[in-house]
Amino acid sequence: MIYTKTGDKGTTSLVGGTRVRKDDMRVEAYGTVDELNSHIGLLAEMLRSKHEKHYAELKVIQNKLFDIQTLLATEDADIYARLPQLEDKEVEALERQIDAITAQLPQLHSFVIAGGNAAGAQAHVCRTVCRRAERRVVTLAQSAEIDDTIMRFLNRLSDYLFVLARLAVVADGTTEDLYTN
Repeated sequence: MIYTKTGDKGTTSLVGGTRVRKDDMRVEAYGTVDELNSHIGLLAEMLRSKHEKHYAELKVIQNKLFDIQTLLATEDADIYARLPQLEDKEVEALERQIDAITAQLPQLHSFVIAGGNAAGAQAHVCRTVCRRAERRVVTLAQSAEIDDTIMRFLNRLSDYLFVLARLAVVADGTTEDLYTN
């Protein structure tokens, strides 16, 4: 059964069973990462046929985001320690991907306005949701122990999504929309 009715009064369970309000900062943090994951799923499908390599990268990222969601939804230290942890190598992998994509792009001399094509615009939606997720995690970290690798991963992921947005537009032969004042 998909519905349990246990959340009908505005509460939900964390990993380990603790019940909290649905607007709890921990729920806000992992919920925003969940939203990001959904947006990335749409972006991945938009890139699947023309950018198989980046489609595969996004699928790996989605799995890492599920790990992050689970970590953020867990306040019990014993359970947390048994979960898959994010490692520096995942942040470093994003950095390598950013560098590889950047090498394929023209140098940027202006701010980019989201658009250019559907995939580019969707990548920018992902980037902005990623930034919001990062802000929610930073807020949560003021009152809870959060592994800084999660924050570094989200920070790097937003950069990856920015260059991926640019690549989706440039590789399509479309002109990037640039800010003009």
